[in-house]
Amino acid sequence: MEKISVRPATGKLGVLCVGLGAVTSTFITGVLMARKGLAKPVGSMTQYDKIRVGKGVKKQYKHYGEIVPLADLKNIVFGAWDVFPANAYESAINCEVLKEKDINPVKDELEQIVPMKAAFDHNYANRLDGNNVKDCKTRWDMVLQIREDIKSFKEKNNCDRIVVIWAASTEIYVPVNEEVHGSLKALENAMKSNDTKNVAPSMCYAYAALTEGAPFIMGAPNTTVDIPAMWELAEITKMPIAGKDFKTGQTLVKSGFAPIIGTRCLGLSGWFSTNILGNRDGLVLDEPANFHTKEVSKLSTLESILVPEDQPDLYTDYYHKVRINYYPPRNDNKEGWDNIDIFGWMGYPMQIKINFLCRDSILAAPLLLDLVLLSDLAARAGRFGIQRFLSFFLKSPMHDYTENEVPINHLFQQYVILKNAIREMGGYEADEEID
Repeated sequence: MEKISVRPATGKLGVLCVGLGAVTSTFITGVLMARKGLAKPVGSMTQYDKIRVGKGVKKQYKHYGEIVPLADLKNIVFGAWDVFPANAYESAINCEVLKEKDINPVKDELEQIVPMKAAFDHNYANRLDGNNVKDCKTRWDMVLQIREDIKSFKEKNNCDRIVVIWAASTEIYVPVNEEVHGSLKALENAMKSNDTKNVAPSMCYAYAALTEGAPFIMGAPNTTVDIPAMWELAEITKMPIAGKDFKTGQTLVKSGFAPIIGTRCLGLSGWFSTNILGNRDGLVLDEPANFHTKEVSKLSTLESILVPEDQPDLYTDYYHKVRINYYPPRNDNKEGWDNIDIFGWMGYPMQIKINFLCRDSILAAPLLLDLVLLSDLAARAGRFGIQRFLSFFLKSPMHDYTENEVPINHLFQQYVILKNAIREMGGYEADEEID
């Protein structure tokens, strides 16, 4: 097989995070601690997972970094935007995800990460009231200011490359509007005419990143890059895009457990999922308009794993409900309950209960690292547009719905796609198939 030409990961990689809250401060602190040898990046596929390459006598199991040229953790420089002016150290302390003893060894470095003013519209997250916000006349002005931020950060920190990742709150739901989101020209016109209804602030970040030659990753369920206009821009700029919504707790369980039901040919009557969460994300999601964006993302998982058309006896008319409840005492320690009503031989009912007491940011931090490193890799390998091989890390995988493409939500099928992409970029044969 002809080896894909992948540019080496030379120089510094700038990682610009939209949002410097619990997830981002945990991510940055963990990377800084790991590169000092003071913590382990547990949960990161790029740092721990091994993939088989070759077959028979040529079979080997290698870390991702032994197969493809990944950026070294020592070469990452962090920056952020946030509506609150607290630096990364203050944010890490305030969020109370990590213990002070696990933050203090990198205090000096964290204090240097001071967030730039955020491009923010209060109507898109009305539970947030920060004052570290840009004054933007129009959405186009917003784009230009973000582009300037990216340029100046890259220059100031002598970065070879930049990746932009959204780790901020979920915006209110923006339905796809063909007249605005259907083409790049229409989207640009909407930005210039300040169409605040159809153009979310996150779209301005994505547009700015792509036009500045930076891959963009959407870590919330926002519509942002899941529109034809952004696909067009990604093709023009030859930049990778990925999204949407970090697959952390409950959906990770769902995408891994639903295949058990399907593989065993058991029936499903209903799946009820509820969460309690007390961090800033929980506060924002307590607003119904913001929760609806998340609900669409979380509900999409089962539909492509347990498909009624494939097994009408087993999966017709099952009831699927998702709830998120804001509960401040838990802070970042999220609790997810799943009640699954299944049926077996002769239609007899059974139940499965799953209670996942997880730490949202602890599960999300390694996802940010993997998505950043693999998006940077994809850009250097000349891959652009939707990066389907990153679906493994995301709740609601991007797909071309205009062509009726069905997203793959099955965790183990997603893993096959991820491994094959790494193999291909490393010059090996993509030798696993999805049945």
